Amino acid sequence: MAEKRDYYEVLGVAKNATDEELKKAYRKLALKYHPDKNPGDKEAEERFKEVSEAYAVLSDKDKRARYDQFGHAGMSGAGGGFSGQGMTMEDIFSQFGDIFGGHFGSAFGGFGGFGGFGGSRQQQAVVKGSDLRIKLKLTLKEILNGVEKRLKVRKDVVCHVCHGECTTSADGRKTCSQCHGSGVVTEVSNTFFGAMRTQTTCPSCGGTGTIITQPCTHCHGRGVERGEEEVSFRVPPGVAKGMHLTLEGKGNAAPKGGIPGDLYVIIDEEEDKNLIRNGNDLIYNLLIPISTAIEGGEVEIPTITGRARIKVEPGTQPGKILRLRNKGLPEVNTGGSVMGDLLVNVNVFIPRTLNDEERKLVSSIKGMQGFKPTESDRAGLDRKYRDMLR
Repeated sequence: MAEKRDYYEVLGVAKNATDEELKKAYRKLALKYHPDKNPGDKEAEERFKEVSEAYAVLSDKDKRARYDQFGHAGMSGAGGGFSGQGMTMEDIFSQFGDIFGGHFGSAFGGFGGFGGFGGSRQQQAVVKGSDLRIKLKLTLKEILNGVEKRLKVRKDVVCHVCHGECTTSADGRKTCSQCHGSGVVTEVSNTFFGAMRTQTTCPSCGGTGTIITQPCTHCHGRGVERGEEEVSFRVPPGVAKGMHLTLEGKGNAAPKGGIPGDLYVIIDEEEDKNLIRNGNDLIYNLLIPISTAIEGGEVEIPTITGRARIKVEPGTQPGKILRLRNKGLPEVNTGGSVMGDLLVNVNVFIPRTLNDEERKLVSSIKGMQGFKPTESDRAGLDRKYRDMLR
């Protein structure tokens, strides 16, 4: 399979392009590669799908943010991954008609012979359930390894009495008199491209083609009721706060056999009592007594997977960073091949109060040369901070 091109490159726009610039670029390219303008041209058809897929992602605020962060990897993995696209001609036709003033194909006389596509728009509209969002808190250990989750979600489910049909009576519905069962109403207007038929959802029946005359007494004709569903999914290793997983079809149910909405699982993180996350790195603030800083020694520290012992060299200064490589968190979508580090920030404990014996001990070392900082010591500290500010 050929490697996907960058979506911004496909549309020929900059990464900071505005919504209007995206729409303008898409409209120009979609008209250029429209199948009715290029009959039988498979390459033009593929380009038409490619620009439509790119626009589907970049015109959606959430999807664009995800794409900007993770690229094409962030758009793959339906049903528990970071969901992707894969546009069909039906998707393009139904999603972007508004950009072309209504019925997408009508500017060119309909899709006609293009895979029988022109006739499909006369079918009744498919109702889609609304999307849901839930927040999921994860521990650092769950983020390290990834985790299987099973959650109960309160949502709209198909009515158990009418089974989503909105009525329990065989003659409980009638054909819509305004659209005559097509689910759409049509207007014809003259445009730069010629006569354009603009089709919109029928306002009387909402695109279903029928009117409910005897609504279900349980759901009152909605076709859905409040219920609960248990959903299972896997969270991949390395996710971070603010990322979200898309569980397709796990949102609110739609009546009349419509398409369920999606469930977005928003990632949050539980605060660890010892470790602080910074990207894929973890930070542990180690506090050692003055004696250990002077003489050195081994100390025990926590990691995600347990305890570890590290060596503190004699004369270790406050602010010293000890790095344990590959002991942090994995980068998402790398399968653990790219790992962060565990950074141990060494701090020296200075007591706030002393008893008499401790005061005598401190007084006894005041005059010792080894306990007096030199100008060279100060210059070294100065260099360290200058490097930090660069």
